[in-house]
Amino acid sequence: MTYIALAAAVVLIGIDQLTKWLAVKFIMPEGTVNLISINDKEWLNLTYQQNTGAAFSILKDKQLFLIILTSIVILGVIILMLTKRIKKTSYIWCFSLIISGGIGNLIDRIANGYVVDFIDVRIIKFAVFNFADICAVTGTILLVFFYILEEVKSSGEKKKKALAEGNTDKNETEIQDIDPNSDTEEKDEAQKTNFPIKAEIRKKEEKQKDNEQA
Repeated sequence: MTYIALAAAVVLIGIDQLTKWLAVKFIMPEGTVNLISINDKEWLNLTYQQNTGAAFSILKDKQLFLIILTSIVILGVIILMLTKRIKKTSYIWCFSLIISGGIGNLIDRIANGYVVDFIDVRIIKFAVFNFADICAVTGTILLVFFYILEEVKSSGEKKKKALAEGNTDKNETEIQDIDPNSDTEEKDEAQKTNFPIKAEIRKKEEKQKDNEQA
């Protein structure tokens, strides 16, 4: 899965570079090309812009810093992916998007000293951006989403496990409290009540181990 995700990142980088080449060839001479207008109001334009900052024009004129930072982060993520440190499929694809966006803009910074932006959303006051920005931001948002989802799920499972263990302890105490001289049927009934709970705990522990190995 890792190599497929990295191959997909290469494809996305190619798409990013192609869209930027088209922007330079066709949009730069015009300056701005309107795509969508509603009631004489521009909603979406293609506007050629040279961005000397990071995504959405932040950290303007910090090219050397951005090149070094982006290179370190991308190299680190690729190493983690190739060494199988990142195992979850959802995380792998999120990092694939982040890598493609980072490398797409890194190529521009190294080759030109600026990043070509061209997607101009006019319905809100927003910076002009490009395809690489979309990949990087989408990957980051999904990564945060999946992490939170995993934490919520893990927390719920821990609570269920704690509750089941609490019930087990209670039932074991009840078994121990039974008079040794009491009727054998009473002991057997208490043990039967406790057995399904133990079996459920073992089943959940085995399932959790399988998920961790996956």
